[in-house]
Amino acid sequence: MPLPTILLLEDELPLARLLSEALERSGYRVQHYADGHRGLQAARQHPPDLLLVDVMLPGLDGFSVVRALRTTHAELPVLFLTARSTTADVVQGFEAGGNDYLKKPFSLEELLLRVRELLRRTAPATTTTPEVVPLGRYQFRPLRQELWLDGACTARLSARENELLLLLVQHRNGVVDRRTCLRRLWGDDNFFTARTMDVYVSRLRKHLRQDASLHILNIRGVGFKLIE
Repeated sequence: MPLPTILLLEDELPLARLLSEALERSGYRVQHYADGHRGLQAARQHPPDLLLVDVMLPGLDGFSVVRALRTTHAELPVLFLTARSTTADVVQGFEAGGNDYLKKPFSLEELLLRVRELLRRTAPATTTTPEVVPLGRYQFRPLRQELWLDGACTARLSARENELLLLLVQHRNGVVDRRTCLRRLWGDDNFFTARTMDVYVSRLRKHLRQDASLHILNIRGVGFKLIE
């Protein structure tokens, strides 16, 4: 079986060498480029199993690289690396099409954990994930990351919105523990990540607002509950 390929876009060459060596020791094949334009071209010509991309790249920034790739490679797992760490920056990364976001400085152990978990989460879906999930008046299509209403697509979900809604749907009318949700979807449960998750819950509420029978409740001190 061929080794999983990781495309690394990082312009800090000492860091790129360090990451490449750590990833290769862990059983991955690494391709490295130091600018956004060359990285985008490489990803289009030979799609990797995972894209590891710094936000601040010369030529074409990481957000722009991922937005361009998402038009043709919707399923490509993307992990952003960045020193920019405000909630707005993190949300922008997810909106651009990222699946995960790792703030510098970070440990190699954490990076390798995030890579493993991201490859596991984004592995080809099995038959246990239904193509269409009835949700009130909506049809939730998790494999296509879409919400449909009255025969039309009303929302194309980001990867993180899709994962969060699927988790809530799987536990509909029951409480999803906040810490479990954070660890499963984000990999940690710190305060900063929790604020980011709250942003995504708010976005899901907006996507579902055309059906008054659906509610995502915040159960204070416990978690979230999707009521249908």
